[in-house]
Amino acid sequence: MSAETRTAQAGVQRFRARYGAVLEWLVVALMVILAAEVTLGVVFRALGRSLAWYDEIASVLLAWLTFYGSALASVKRAHIGCPELVIAFFLLLGGVGAWIMPILATDTLVSLTWMPMSVVQSVIPISAALIVIAEVTHLVDLMASKSPPASATSIALADGLH
Repeated sequence: MSAETRTAQAGVQRFRARYGAVLEWLVVALMVILAAEVTLGVVFRALGRSLAWYDEIASVLLAWLTFYGSALASVKRAHIGCPELVIAFFLLLGGVGAWIMPILATDTLVSLTWMPMSVVQSVIPISAALIVIAEVTHLVDLMASKSPPASATSIALADGLH
């Protein structure tokens, strides 16, 4: 491997580490917000003063946590081990998500009528793009090394098959 290739790979790995750290902060923030919102909802329900928006916002936060958590899983290589397939799927998903957003621009949440559904559904194209970026960095690593790295799960699976 040439010095240029090693330098490029190191740059990609540094980018992926920083990128992963940003996604970790986002996922942790969403988890804290969701936990606080659910706690608030339970307290108000126990006091007999249920919040009208509690269930809908909890559902939205859980969906956002799932999508952004998937992007984090992609950075950490916890997704399907075929980056080409993942990239193709999420390019399609992101394209459809972006296509549908203007259609949803006139719809709003039921309990918070000031919140457009396009904002809620923006998680689809945004997280798809984040996943594609993560998978492209992995694909660059694979192409630079010209051989897939051994992971703990692939070694354990291979050992179990003998």
